[in-house]
Amino acid sequence: MKKIGFILFALILSTGLTFAQKGDKAPELTFAKSVHDFGKVEERVGTVSCEFKVKNTGSAPLIIQKVRTTCGCTTPDYTKEPILPGKEGNIKVTYSATGRPGTFNKEVTVFTNVPDSIYKVHIKGEVIR
Repeated sequence: MKKIGFILFALILSTGLTFAQKGDKAPELTFAKSVHDFGKVEERVGTVSCEFKVKNTGSAPLIIQKVRTTCGCTTPDYTKEPILPGKEGNIKVTYSATGRPGTFNKEVTVFTNVPDSIYKVHIKGEVIR
């Protein structure tokens, strides 16, 4: 009888832990757009910037942990405080066109607290003299 009681207790405990780890509350990031095309940019302008609006469509606060670019010519800035469910934040990307004539296509990687997800946005255009 003790064995059956122990087995039932272990079964109930493991089921409870499984549901607790899965959880119903999780953040979810949605971009209004994932690509920004600057078109033709004159080199003398120096830098150009765009913003990617992000919305937390999940049910827990969204945290943008870090944003990485593919080279030093692209600089990110982003919302540092948690984005509550239903609210918006942004990621600003600045590209330095000085000394870089020709086409460009840069990838920006966004790391968040959304489980098993890494997001990517892109900027592109052509620097003319």
